[in-house]
Amino acid sequence: MRSLDDIREEYEFLEGDERYRLLIELGRELEEMPAALKTDATLVRGCSAAVWIYPTQDGEKLHFLADSNAAITKGIVALVLSAVQDKPAAEVADMDILAALEPFELKKQLSSNRTQGVPNMIALIRETAARLAAS
Repeated sequence: MRSLDDIREEYEFLEGDERYRLLIELGRELEEMPAALKTDATLVRGCSAAVWIYPTQDGEKLHFLADSNAAITKGIVALVLSAVQDKPAAEVADMDILAALEPFELKKQLSSNRTQGVPNMIALIRETAARLAAS
């Protein structure tokens, strides 16, 4: 998975439809999430499209599997994950993920339908990280 800095660097040179294409490409690059993990328990509430996020832990580091049934939403999921993937749970729990995503100006680039679930997705990731860091 690309780093958030690498994605931001590329994103800044693009405009309009090219930015949509980059998001779709990021979504395609997500590690495959097995269908068996796409359950009600891994479904993110409040998203206009279906989004599933499944956390795994390797020592202190968190690794997320994720998917969506919509290409652009899947790209947004990939963007969020690029900020937190394979980082220690305690770091993810304390991270201001929304601030990390600010340079992408998602609210300006995408309809509110596409971005309404982002805070829910971030909350789920941070809550999961806090729970795992505490255990």
